Amino acid sequence: MLSRTVDGLTRRPGAAFRMARGQTLRIIDLEGEQVADLIAFSPDGEEWLSSGRSIDYNGTLSFTKGHTLYSNRSNPMLTIVEDTVGRHDFLFAPCSPEMFERLYGFDRAHPSCFGNLARALEAFNIGPDRIPTTFNVFMNAVIDLDGSVKVLPPTSKAGDHFGVRAETDLIVGLTACSAEQSNNWRFKPIGYVLSG
Repeated sequence: MLSRTVDGLTRRPGAAFRMARGQTLRIIDLEGEQVADLIAFSPDGEEWLSSGRSIDYNGTLSFTKGHTLYSNRSNPMLTIVEDTVGRHDFLFAPCSPEMFERLYGFDRAHPSCFGNLARALEAFNIGPDRIPTTFNVFMNAVIDLDGSVKVLPPTSKAGDHFGVRAETDLIVGLTACSAEQSNNWRFKPIGYVLSG
């Protein structure tokens, strides 16, 4: 069993690891109101978690226990096996230096989920251009009737968790989100446990 934390900033900003078919990954909001960005790839890096395919095959934007997340090649990758929150996002790309600069006027040196994941995935020879839309665990994205989107503070509380089971062998990337809007303007750690 592997049990660690990621914080989105400097101490342990992101992680990448292998998951074998049948293993489970539990992601824990340790302090509440913190988002975690999750991504998965096939062992050769040629297949990745797909927002579009997953929305197509589940017929929903509201993913929770019982839903399966699919790859760009329409293969099952992860099945959600536990979820104490029921509020997540699969539309927004991981925050990036360019996003912080364009939307908020921040310096490009601002920590980002994209940067955290890119650094962690280097060990598996998965380059930055391969990183697609992430599954944003606990992210509270709201779509208004006119189609506009906004990000509100997560509804997750300390101890809330989200678990997925690998449906095939995978390389997984995970980071605590570095975007202030996603975390109610407080950066906090995310815990994770890999078992099975």
